Amino acid sequence: MNLYPLKFQPILKERLWGGTKLKDVLGKPITSDITGESWELSTVKGDISIIANGDFSGRSFQDLIDTHPEELLGKSVVERFGKGFPILIKFIDAKQDLSIQLHPNDKLAKERHSSFGKTEMWYVMNVDENASLIVGFNKDVTKEVYSKSLKSDTLLDLLNYEEVEEGDTFFINTGKIHAIGAGVLLAEIQQTSDVTYRVFDFNRKDKNGNLRELHTEMALDAIDYEKKDDFKVNYPKEANVVNKMVDCPYFKTNFIDLTEDLKLDVSLRDSFAIYMCVQGKVTVENEFGSAQIQKGETVLVSANSETIVLKSSRAKLLEVTI
Repeated sequence: MNLYPLKFQPILKERLWGGTKLKDVLGKPITSDITGESWELSTVKGDISIIANGDFSGRSFQDLIDTHPEELLGKSVVERFGKGFPILIKFIDAKQDLSIQLHPNDKLAKERHSSFGKTEMWYVMNVDENASLIVGFNKDVTKEVYSKSLKSDTLLDLLNYEEVEEGDTFFINTGKIHAIGAGVLLAEIQQTSDVTYRVFDFNRKDKNGNLRELHTEMALDAIDYEKKDDFKVNYPKEANVVNKMVDCPYFKTNFIDLTEDLKLDVSLRDSFAIYMCVQGKVTVENEFGSAQIQKGETVLVSANSETIVLKSSRAKLLEVTI
């Protein structure tokens, strides 16, 4: 099957907190001043990615999965997830602070929403001065202390703030309270799930003057109330090799800093590979063809590839597999 490297049309999402960096920094074709997300690769119902290059241009990603599941995704991936694509790839621009939120684990998400949970990771691509993220609590708390802070409007006093710079990477496991801060543009890799429990939204109102829905009660049994320093990912940045970043049950992510061409033998890898370009530009080749991507673009290479060649003299990539 001629599964050349696949590019996709971005799915652009307006958000109350969004801005214009997806256009100004990444070149996305946004038309509003509040575009917060570019979904790069998705099979979420109602938001199925469309192939943008080659012979399959205009065809839905899900349709290609349905017709060639093992060749495209990998036999082991299909055995675990069927014909559902297991991860969702995004770029996110926060002009304003996102809501304080968390995501349920697989067990809760299945019971309540017939969905997967939402484990995710962030790679920071661009920041304004003094930009920060909220990740976890700054001390151990109890459900009672947390609930009291919501009622007294003092939740922010319990939260851990992390100043960030380009290249910083964070792993957000389920249950961890978090928020992307104003002025941060990042790449996000997550389980395929759109289940979010919003617990505080800075009392903001939408364009119709309404407060956004909070999920106060549902969140109580989903939150991890312990202070943990398990979120910052320290990873090697050696040039022209595959540097391990995150290895969890839902995805594996590596960092590749290219100053010359790199050939990868992937004949024993029973998984697709996604490359997110976070700096520069690169040509991605397999036996069936090639595709060029630049900063802010994403390509998928099929599991039936034997080799992948990354051609660039200056690029930084995130490589994502299962």
